[in-house]
Amino acid sequence: MENVGLEPSTIHSTLHGPGYSGGKSITSNFTFPAGHVGDDFHIFAAEWEPRAIRFYVDGQLYATRTPADIPTGKSWFSDHPFFVILNLAVGGNLSGSPKRFDTAFPQRMLVDYVRVYARK
Repeated sequence: MENVGLEPSTIHSTLHGPGYSGGKSITSNFTFPAGHVGDDFHIFAAEWEPRAIRFYVDGQLYATRTPADIPTGKSWFSDHPFFVILNLAVGGNLSGSPKRFDTAFPQRMLVDYVRVYARK
């Protein structure tokens, strides 16, 4: 889940892999019908299986990606080990450089919990 300050009501769930990262990544978006992402706590989930990944927000499925979505000749992203990153970033390629007068500081990211589990 990624959120860009210029799009306060939209989250992006993005696959980054060899040959489809950065500006060529495979992205699915979810826009909250009312309010901003940060107006309340939300539950973001990814169900990851060998040949599919499903993205949810607050229990609602909004995107499913499979190897058929990957560019021809490229590898499915999940063919190697992973780790979890929680990050509050300012600037970067997705959002661009912060503007001195229209970027609100300080910012914070509140996380109630992170859960990782395997289906048996």
